[in-house]
Amino acid sequence: MSVFHSVAIISVTAIVTALLRFLPFMVFGGDRAVPRAVLYLGKVLPYATMGMLVVYCYKGIGFTAFPYGLPELISGAVVVFMHLWRRNTLFSILTGTITYMLLINLVFI
Repeated sequence: MSVFHSVAIISVTAIVTALLRFLPFMVFGGDRAVPRAVLYLGKVLPYATMGMLVVYCYKGIGFTAFPYGLPELISGAVVVFMHLWRRNTLFSILTGTITYMLLINLVFI
């Protein structure tokens, strides 16, 4: 990959990211009321996204061969427990990820 190609990819990514971040403020900024549909999506999309991530993480578990999905299920339980205990999403996900990595690298080899 050439330097020009790398710079072009980074530039396009930066511009698109900036537009996606600033577009809602440009469209709904000022005195305009935010439509009810957008407010509704703002309430339900975080939960829908988390649900999709859970399905994605568990879709490839093999229950018929060792380790029978135990690292994934244990890590998922750790995430739920930590979230109920600390009510901190980032901490819960980080703890579950660390638990999973330790399990697959040290326990279920």
